Amino acid sequence: MFSVRLNRRAWLGAGGALCASLAGLPAQAQDPSFPSKTVRVITPFPVGSGPDVALRVVANHLAGKWGQAVIVDNRPGGNGFIAISGLKQASADGHVLVQLDSNHLTTHPHTFSKLPYDPQKDLEPIRPLFRNNFFVAVSAESPFKSIDDIITAARSDPTRISYGSWFNGSPGHLGALRLAQMKGISMMHVPFKDMNQLYMAVANREVDWALGSAASAGALEKAGKLRFLAITGPARSKAYPQVPSVDDRPGTKGYEVAAWTGLFSPKGTPKAVREKISADVLAVLRLPDVVERYSAFGYEIFDAGPDAYAEAIRRETASWADVIRGANLKLD
Repeated sequence: MFSVRLNRRAWLGAGGALCASLAGLPAQAQDPSFPSKTVRVITPFPVGSGPDVALRVVANHLAGKWGQAVIVDNRPGGNGFIAISGLKQASADGHVLVQLDSNHLTTHPHTFSKLPYDPQKDLEPIRPLFRNNFFVAVSAESPFKSIDDIITAARSDPTRISYGSWFNGSPGHLGALRLAQMKGISMMHVPFKDMNQLYMAVANREVDWALGSAASAGALEKAGKLRFLAITGPARSKAYPQVPSVDDRPGTKGYEVAAWTGLFSPKGTPKAVREKISADVLAVLRLPDVVERYSAFGYEIFDAGPDAYAEAIRRETASWADVIRGANLKLD
C-alpha cells in the first residue's frame, strides 16, 4: 500500500519551506507545558515512502509551531512491531509518538494469533494523518471494462481470475477478499515483493487486476499502462472524476476498501496533551498547500479527534473479522 517511493527531495523541500503560523487552539486543548523538549515520531515506513513523506510535511510545520525539533525516526520492518516496541518503551508524556496504519490497528488483531502489543491497552489514538480509497486497476490492454466484468468472469470460472497485492494481509489482499465474500466468488491471489513489481505485473497482464492508490499506481495509469475501473468508496475521486465509484453500480454498492495512517502515543498520555497535538495536526492538515500536496496522491483528511478516532478503529476492527475468518487467513 505505502511502500511506493515518491519524489522525496521535492516533498521534503516543500515541507521545509512551509512555516506558516497555525490557527489558535481551543482553550480545552491548551497545555502550555507541552512540548518542553524535542518530539520524536517513530514510523514503521521506510524513508521516501508515501506515509514517511506525508509525515515529514506535518512534522516540519509542527516544529515551527512548537519551537521544538520534531524528528522522524524510521524503524521499518517486522510488520510494524519494531516501531511499536520503541513507543512502548517511551514515557507517556507526548514527546514520543508513533505513526501507524490501519493494518496495524484493525486487521493485525485478526491475522496474528498473538501480537506483541494490544491496540487498546498500549496505544492512545491522537489523530489520523490521511485516508485514501483504492482503485481497481487493470492493464490498459485488459478486456475488462468494469468491475462487474471481473466479477462475472470469476463467477463463470473460479480458476480464471487472478489478482495481485503487495504482501499477504495487505489492504490490497484483504480488499479483494472482501469483494469475493460480498459477491460469492473465488479468485487467485498472487503476492508480490513490492509495489513497483506488482503494478508492472498488472500492466503486463501477468495478473488480471489489483487494488492500488493514486500514489502507488497513478504513474502507470497516467503513462497509459494501467486503467482504473472503479474507486472503492462511495464517491468519485476529485483527482480522477472520470473513474466511477463502486456505488455507481448496483452490484457493488457498499463495497469499500480504504487505508489510513495516524499518530498514536503511549497509553496514559494526558488527554490535554493528546488534544493539543490533535488540534495542531489538524491545523496543519488544513493548510491549502498541504491539502494540495496530499490530494495529488489521493490522500484526504480523515477528521477525527482522539475519542472519535478510537471509536472508528473499534468499528473498523469489527468489520474485518468475518472477512479474515472466512478466508482462514493467519500471518503467523
